[in-house]
Amino acid sequence: MSQDTSSDLVGLDTLVANTAYLKAQHVDRNELKKQRHSLTLPKPKKSSALQLVGGNKYESLCERQPIGRKLFQQFLLASDLQYVAATEFLEDLNRWSIAEGETREKAKQRILTKFFRPESKSFLSYLTGEAAEKCRNLSEKNFDEVTMDQIKEATRDFLRGKPFSEYLKSPIFYRFLQWKEFEKQKITSKYFYEFRTLGKGGFGEVCAVQVKYTGQMYACKKLDKRRLKKKAGERFALLEKKILEMVDSLFIVNLAYAYDSSTHLCLIMDLMNGGDLRFHIYELGERGIRMERVVHYMAQITTGILHLHSMDIAYRDMKPENVLLDAKGQCRLSDLGLAVELPKGKTICQKAGTTGYMAPEILKHDGYNACVDWWALGCSMYEMLAARLPFKDFREKVQNEEVTRRTLEDDVKFEHRRFDAPSKDIIRCFLRKKAQYRLGFRDDPRKHVFFKNINFLRLEAGLVEAPWVPKSDVVYANNVDKFRDTSEDEDIMLDAKDEKFYQEFSTGAVSIKWQREMIDSGVFDELNDSSQNGLGFENVWASKLCAIL
Repeated sequence: MSQDTSSDLVGLDTLVANTAYLKAQHVDRNELKKQRHSLTLPKPKKSSALQLVGGNKYESLCERQPIGRKLFQQFLLASDLQYVAATEFLEDLNRWSIAEGETREKAKQRILTKFFRPESKSFLSYLTGEAAEKCRNLSEKNFDEVTMDQIKEATRDFLRGKPFSEYLKSPIFYRFLQWKEFEKQKITSKYFYEFRTLGKGGFGEVCAVQVKYTGQMYACKKLDKRRLKKKAGERFALLEKKILEMVDSLFIVNLAYAYDSSTHLCLIMDLMNGGDLRFHIYELGERGIRMERVVHYMAQITTGILHLHSMDIAYRDMKPENVLLDAKGQCRLSDLGLAVELPKGKTICQKAGTTGYMAPEILKHDGYNACVDWWALGCSMYEMLAARLPFKDFREKVQNEEVTRRTLEDDVKFEHRRFDAPSKDIIRCFLRKKAQYRLGFRDDPRKHVFFKNINFLRLEAGLVEAPWVPKSDVVYANNVDKFRDTSEDEDIMLDAKDEKFYQEFSTGAVSIKWQREMIDSGVFDELNDSSQNGLGFENVWASKLCAIL
């Protein structure tokens, strides 16, 4: 076969792969609905009910889990008037907290009229003590976030009591147990359609997949079992998976499923099809990113890092290459392979990260904590604007030792025209050599003047539009031939010890992510119809499960 013919076939492979991948993203929802017409919710096992009810955790069952939250609200709205008032108050308060301008003022007036006037049927009469006093005396003059937070917490305390106890004995909670049973279904490769390869790493590749009965698109990170064993990477794979399970943020690539096939361990995560920030800095027109986009990305990245730090997790690999854009142009942190849980109140010394982004304390082998991420963020922001690192020029051929010396000894210089006063200041604050003086060590970076135009509550609610949106008919990935696997690891034998590890890894659906998928795809509304999924649950619940409580 001639070289030209071979090249044409490779190009055809990419064209076919891209066409199928793009088509899959425009799913026919009506057709999917027809295909899942026969789906029903399973009966819950008594052991599952015991496990859930035994924990008796209001926050987990009624607030954090999306389906649990919806069903608890359904129970409250069909109950006592005060239960209805409590859940409607929390919903209206949330709308007010993220509203702006005239909409915010209207939301405030609605709250005052509906919940704080004694003649209203929705007056918050369940409040007691100090909260009740604040409720009676509330007016436009003393309506503020502090007061509202106090009344919100008093409302949550009320719901944790009698309403929650009654919910646990209700048919609606039985429905929640059905959903939890459904959530535990075994996940295999047959659960998905697989599409083109999007990237490649040291242990395997990343490809696009689609859940067959919801149409949801994801990225599948496939770790080759033999290669993983050959390079002794099992512990790191499991650590990354466990950290991904802990994460629940709009600004971090979240894990949806974990399973194994005969050849691979598979992590199913958010699909980010807008390319990484390094690609946007260096490959799209003039190098660098305009300030409007940098502010938006920095706000999202900062919020994502703070989420990790709230769980005592140091990211340790903050760089533009690890920040990915989704189809709407919103960015998320990816690749938590170097992330680590920090021991409470202690530091670690292990060297980890990428040259040019590592903080001085890492380079000096000093003890460090999560503050190293703020240094790396300062370097990344500098690179977004100047299309070079603060201590290494673009494509500069320089030894790592020299980059280390510059990092430890040199001051950062701002020679690019894109830098303005606020951007220079926040970068300087992030790039302070001593960690205890660095922005983020004590002060919240979100309060810096650089973010003066960002409403972080709306940002965290996903209500701020991105300043740049990727084209829906473009695949932001290399041609498929770039990812062809030529390695051979057949000489590596898998044994019973490996199988035990694979079982620990393959935990199936991640609860919060899976429940959101069920809601967003319409499956929740379809299967929550009691006429289709009644299963005589009132009698079953009364006869078999009430004894648990």
